[in-house]
Amino acid sequence: MEEKDRQELSAPYDLTPIHEANLKILKEIDRICRKYKIQYLIDSGTLLGAVRHQGFIPWDDDADVAFTRDNYEKFAKVVRKELPRGMKLLEPHQLGKGNAFYDFTPRILYMNSKTHEDGPEMQFYGGRLNHLWVDLFIQDDLPECKGKAAFVRGLHTLVYGLAMGHRYELDYSKYGSLGRIAVKVLAAAGKRIPMKVIRRMQHSLAVRYNGGDSRLRYYSNYQPDYLQVTIEKQWNNQAVDLPFEDTVLMAPANWDQVLRQIYGDYMQLPPRENRVPTHSAIEIQVTG
Repeated sequence: MEEKDRQELSAPYDLTPIHEANLKILKEIDRICRKYKIQYLIDSGTLLGAVRHQGFIPWDDDADVAFTRDNYEKFAKVVRKELPRGMKLLEPHQLGKGNAFYDFTPRILYMNSKTHEDGPEMQFYGGRLNHLWVDLFIQDDLPECKGKAAFVRGLHTLVYGLAMGHRYELDYSKYGSLGRIAVKVLAAAGKRIPMKVIRRMQHSLAVRYNGGDSRLRYYSNYQPDYLQVTIEKQWNNQAVDLPFEDTVLMAPANWDQVLRQIYGDYMQLPPRENRVPTHSAIEIQVTG
């Protein structure tokens, strides 16, 4: 990309420290996975950035990595002993002594960072969500039958709604009137169910169809709106190295199909007014 294009795409905030911290995490994930012969795949905006910008999207303030279920389980067994000082694996069951819910996504935290002011919400989650992180998404098998696939996604949405009863607070502003009612009912019911039980429900549902002959995968531990993204196994069973900033990272061999599934015409830039950080980047402080 020409320098004038980079200037045109630059975000209104200086995201350099955030990109540098995220790149450190990505490099550690890459190092660990290559050492233990585990396949990961850069995903979502990070994959888009690699293809369209050969690095971070200039206005993007997070990073995403995906694993198949078996690769994530291999990674989880070795990552804690391999991560350098200043980085930690955070799994969902570690929030609030297992009683709190933010989502079902594991993360690698960059401890020398701060994303929010300390307060009751951060205390509710044990201070663990007050750091920059890289999301670790898990892909599980999805039934090819459209009816079964819709049923699985519907159950995931219900389980997520139950889990929301264990959040610090709920923001109803993004829901319509029917959505507000549904969330309130599910969250109220979920409060009566221990969070560890809900996590078992989510895990059982996520792995239900693994090991079968389906050609499809989906992101089982993402938020309900992303459950609709469907990946064909042949698109990402193999990984290739894509240039990313000053290194190379593993990406789906058929990255074009993956990006089209997620974004459509992914080379089309968003309007300038939409080229802004989406994760409260103004508040993020990186100290090392």
